[in-house]
Amino acid sequence: MNKVEQLPTTAVFIDVQNVYYTVREGFGRNFDYNKFWAKICSNHQINAAFAYAIDRGDEKQKQFQNILRAIGFEVKLKPYITRKDGSAKGDWDVGITLDVIDYASRCDEIILVTGDGDFDLLINKVRSYFKKNVTVYGVERLTARSLIQAASDFIAIDEGLLL
Repeated sequence: MNKVEQLPTTAVFIDVQNVYYTVREGFGRNFDYNKFWAKICSNHQINAAFAYAIDRGDEKQKQFQNILRAIGFEVKLKPYITRKDGSAKGDWDVGITLDVIDYASRCDEIILVTGDGDFDLLINKVRSYFKKNVTVYGVERLTARSLIQAASDFIAIDEGLLL
């Protein structure tokens, strides 16, 4: 058996908006998706990798999305919606949840990159029902404690994963 076959099969789910804002607030820098990809590929066989983003239609955003695709992510886009009252809507919580549940039966492990505490229920379900490890990557001081506690492993985004 070669090395790739021995690595755990893994599905990766990145909450792009959450990562952008927490890394910006936590470090004043950007997340390095290439370094992240290299890190996870060194000890996982990636079966699927998704990056969930909001589409505002601007050129810089399209370039970023193309970079993610070139790295190996399937980019899922949802339109940015401005409500009549001026507030905005554009999150992927339900979409990410559905995809994680779908892939939990197809792989050995789930990697979720977010600090959003709403995902603690999802992680608990995946761990108890599917008996899978769920590793969460997030900016430690901006990641919900409930999410960290629910995860099998928590890996803090640090200098090594920044541009």
